[in-house]
Amino acid sequence: MISILFFASYRERLGTSKITVDKLPKNVNLSQLKHQLINDNNESWAEVLNTSNLVQAVNQTVVGDEHIVNDGDEVAFFPPVTGG
Repeated sequence: MISILFFASYRERLGTSKITVDKLPKNVNLSQLKHQLINDNNESWAEVLNTSNLVQAVNQTVVGDEHIVNDGDEVAFFPPVTGG
């Protein structure tokens, strides 16, 4: 099982802060996982997960689209952090 977390405006746009994916084929990377989530849901998911400045982390480490996702991982999606 993989836990997927959504933060800040992404949580609001998708209407959820957390989902789980019970079954995932071996050697699926983050790009493939995002594609599956988009296919399984509505256009709002495509808008969020295809955002050019999307920050994504696996097990609290920021990673790129080619990172392999494994059973038990925690994946998080959030907008870039800004400060002032």
